[in-house]
Amino acid sequence: MTVALMWEARAVAGRGEDLLAWVRGQEVPGEPVRQEVLRAPQDRVLVITWWDAEYHAELPELPDPDGDLVSRPVHRWRFEQVDR
Repeated sequence: MTVALMWEARAVAGRGEDLLAWVRGQEVPGEPVRQEVLRAPQDRVLVITWWDAEYHAELPELPDPDGDLVSRPVHRWRFEQVDR
């Protein structure tokens, strides 16, 4: 089974590049099958990691950045791959 973990944060206005740099400096423990970093308007950054694991497996996740970098709590989601 493949599980995708999604981590999304919104930077304080004007600090999107700082948040992106912070994310790039983080290492997810373990070895995900795949990892992508994306950004969007309003200084948002999204990280998706794919794991070869069961849905409820304990998997490493990115921590929360310092409170002065983000404008709201980090959002996290977990999805499992399904057949088409």
